[in-house]
Order: sequence, then C-alpha cells, then structure tokens
Amino acid sequence: MSHSFPVSSTVANLVADAAQRLPLDEGRAEAERLLAHVLGVGLTWLYVHRDDLVPPDRVATFEELVARRVAGEPVAYLLGQRGFWRFDLQVTSATLIPRPETERLVELALERLPVSGEVRVADLGTGTGAIALAIAHERPQARVVATDASEQALAVARINARALGLERVEFRAGDWLGPLAGERFDVIASNPPYIADDDAHLAQGDLRFEPRTALASGADGLDDLRRIVAGAPAHLKPGGWLLVEHGWDQGGSVRELFERAGFEAVVTERDWEQRDRVTLGRV
Repeated sequence: MSHSFPVSSTVANLVADAAQRLPLDEGRAEAERLLAHVLGVGLTWLYVHRDDLVPPDRVATFEELVARRVAGEPVAYLLGQRGFWRFDLQVTSATLIPRPETERLVELALERLPVSGEVRVADLGTGTGAIALAIAHERPQARVVATDASEQALAVARINARALGLERVEFRAGDWLGPLAGERFDVIASNPPYIADDDAHLAQGDLRFEPRTALASGADGLDDLRRIVAGAPAHLKPGGWLLVEHGWDQGGSVRELFERAGFEAVVTERDWEQRDRVTLGRV
C-alpha cells in the first residue's frame, strides 16, 4: 500500500511519520538523516526548525527516499555517502558500503607503518578507496597503490581521493595482485569478499543491494582469500605484512592459509565486538 505525506508538513511531523515506517530501532535517526540530506542542512537545524513547513517539492523527494528505504535500500546509497575513518566517502551501488569494523584493519596496518620515512602500501579490492585513503591520510609519506577489478568502483575511489586532497594515491584496474607485477610493498591490506555463495544473508537487508562480487567468494567464502594469501609473499618486502579482513568464523581457516604460504607471526585480531575480524602475518 502506498503512503503519502501531507503536502503541508512540518519538519517534526515528517520525521515522526517516517520513523514509524522505517525498519529496526534506527528508524528515527534514519528519518532525520534522510530529511537533513533532502533539505541540505545539518541535524541541529532540524531540531531548531522542527515546526517549519517543508516545501512540497522537498516533501515529495523525502517521500521517495523513505519509500526506497522501507523497501530495504541501504541509507548509504540513498545519501550517496558513508562515514569512514575521519571523513565521508562517496558510495554508489557499484561499491561495497564501508563498514566500521574495517577501521580495525586500518588501525592494525598503521601500527606496522613508521610515522616517518617512505613506505609502500597496497590495498587490494579498494572499492570506495576507504582503506587506501585512510592510510594515505594518516601516513602522508606512504606511496599507496589501490587495485580493483571494477572500473566503476575505481571511478568512485578517484572522486573520493580528489575530494580529500589525497590524489597521490595511485589507482589501478585489475584483479587483486594482478596490477602489482614486479613490485614489492611493506604492507598489503585487503577487505575481499568472504561470504559463501549460498549464504542466506545475501538475500537479506542491505546485502541485497550491494555488488555480489564484492561480497561472495565460492562455496566456503574463501576463494579470493586463498588467491590473495598465496600470491602476496611475492609482492612483499622482507619483513613485510599482509592483513586481510574476514568473517567472524573464518579465523582458523585463514590462519591456516597464511601458515601454508610461509607467513610468520600469524595472528587473528578481533573487532570491537570481540569477533575474529583481521588475520595478519609477516614474510
């Protein structure tokens, strides 16, 4: 059944009505973010102007976004951006939506990079550029190369790099380590697909709208991780580190891949919710 907001609606009424229709406990917060986006204002403005009437054309735009959210489309795609690390990144349906847990991967990579002195870093399957740009932001001396098989994703990553003034990051088209032929790095980081092809979660929630190639990887979810871990030693300097994100129940399997590939000091680190999230090792 379709729903229409009254043509003459106040800020408060629009938010309250949308909050009742939006999913989960974040309904009100999502309604506020969507309306602030439509009006081009900050959240504080909404509170100060809660009794203001919203122009009919903006009501219609807000109604469309709420309907798309009710249908399950991720808020990040509706807003066209997602916060990650210390900045907002443009996102599109061609890119995976950056997750807070991936910030743990960035933290662990930064711990293995000196604060000064030139180092080389590679980010495999960069998507929006989140990992590469966060590292480049925190280590201005680092030479960062980011790869992705999707030209559409690379276009988004380049826009993000320009917007953040991080244009020294080099983006290359190609599959995982393919664009790095003959080169070696101090750190290689990756958040590859790691969900099994038949996982029921792929048909639920936000995952329905994200690129399947950025989410699923074979019968056990480890196909791309196998390729990355096996190939990485040839692209790491002596003492260099590989760090990969993976699912909460894959720590043991991924450590086994690392050890089989000859990595040392192999360990799995947990995210802020105490779930296995990042495995790393040194050559």
